[in-house]
Amino acid sequence: MGRILACWLALVLLLAGPAAPAQVPPLTPLPRIVDGPQRPMLLVDGQPFIALAVQAHNSSGYPAVLPQVWPVARQLGANTVMLPVGWEQVEPVEGRFDFGAVDAMLAGARENDLRLVLLWYGTWKNTGLSYTPAWVKRDGLRFPRMRHPDGRAHETLSPHGEQTLAADARAFAALMRHLRQADPQRTVIMVQVENEAGSWGLARDHSAHAQALFADLIPQELARALAVPRRTWEQAFGPRAEQFFMSWHVARYIEHVARAGQAELDLPMIANAALGNAFTDEGGEVGPSGGPNWNVLPVWRAAAPSLGAIGPDIYTRDAAAVERFLDRYAAHGPLVVPEIGNAAEYARFAWSAFGRGALLYAPFGMDGTAYVNYPLGAKALDEGVLGAFAAPYRLLGSAMSGWPLIAGERPLWGTARGNDGSDQSTTMGRWRLTAAYGRWAFGEDDWTWIPRDPHPLADVPTGGLVAAQLDADTFLVGGQNVRLRLSLANPAPGESPQVIEAQEGTFIDGQWVMRRRWNGDQIDYGFSFGPEPVWLRITMDSYR
Repeated sequence: MGRILACWLALVLLLAGPAAPAQVPPLTPLPRIVDGPQRPMLLVDGQPFIALAVQAHNSSGYPAVLPQVWPVARQLGANTVMLPVGWEQVEPVEGRFDFGAVDAMLAGARENDLRLVLLWYGTWKNTGLSYTPAWVKRDGLRFPRMRHPDGRAHETLSPHGEQTLAADARAFAALMRHLRQADPQRTVIMVQVENEAGSWGLARDHSAHAQALFADLIPQELARALAVPRRTWEQAFGPRAEQFFMSWHVARYIEHVARAGQAELDLPMIANAALGNAFTDEGGEVGPSGGPNWNVLPVWRAAAPSLGAIGPDIYTRDAAAVERFLDRYAAHGPLVVPEIGNAAEYARFAWSAFGRGALLYAPFGMDGTAYVNYPLGAKALDEGVLGAFAAPYRLLGSAMSGWPLIAGERPLWGTARGNDGSDQSTTMGRWRLTAAYGRWAFGEDDWTWIPRDPHPLADVPTGGLVAAQLDADTFLVGGQNVRLRLSLANPAPGESPQVIEAQEGTFIDGQWVMRRRWNGDQIDYGFSFGPEPVWLRITMDSYR
């Protein structure tokens, strides 16, 4: 009887036709970095996105401390928080993983409508091993340190330690596997693999294994990537041989770790660099040997192709050096700035970074724990400091439905006040753009017929702008504490520029919406952006 009933039910189902498929909600697409017409773009939820980020202090990634992180991010208008995940934190006992802190980060970010960039502090954190678990620190045989020429151990773990690499990659893969399960919302948009890798005080490992590698020919992949003959390291790179050797092996190590993680969850991976001299590597000021300083970026790109971006950690107060670092890393882009000092004077460089198409910008040490890292950053996170960073974030954040796509598609320029406050210029098509600082909004520099006080910001390191060329004669400009002039770069005889219109406005659902037009006094002396940043859509033309 049971067999007859089963056959009858099967016949009924066959005649009824196939069942309707279950309605499965579509997965949120993974964040990814893609090529745009002008420069790379970061896609989050399938849409262009720029990470207006803050990075918390090194010891703030714990559930008990996270409540002191979110309010600062909100106050600045950030949309992303960068939080450390230490290897010791997630694998205190070998083979046993604890992701409670990561889950607290995910929950807190979602409650505050923020995205996350997780920072994997594994083999390297500021070149040291301080975030490795105790079972790594105490076992120098399994997890060897670099060796000096005389055989003494160096503080830094060797990039040639096979078991170190295997253990680090296994732990990182476990983290990414956990995110695959715990973060279907894609709260985490990027992961930084290690932190300021390399070695201070010792250019390379001098263990027997490392010595043999250094005496051998450079890898074929590197020779091909750099278009150099395949010779020994010293023959190929001369005085930079040790740095290039260390860079190749550190980058290959990080590539292995990144690939292990991406096999679990294919998020964009980035690396960050402690820096040397911005202008030359002739004197050997290249930051930690092996790290992704600008002069070895081609080596890193060849050795670690899985990295979506490599960015500078900027703590110099020399504005010219900051601009040079941004140029160097943008040239090997996409540009990200994982760390920059949190003193108020660093806030102006957001204009420079976003004007080079930066996908991420993050002042370091932005939380409410009251720890300060002066002289690298501010003496205190007071209202002046927070307000300085909030201003550009407020403007960029208001245009998130329009600006990120424009930044990927159109020519850009970004600049910030230099240390001497002098004017800065660039040419975009037939137009010359000039940024001037410490000027009143009304009047010209050469006026002598009316007395005036010096501008209160004449000697203050503040101000900058970002400009996108929308078409031959139209520019979208955002700025603060700066005066912009547009002039013809190469005028024909008798040709003069004219302003057709200047609209102040913003983006709503990706569309430009005007608030008002600037005219008269507001355009007679250029376009003066005050302490509250605004967007201007400026259309120029010429007449004869």
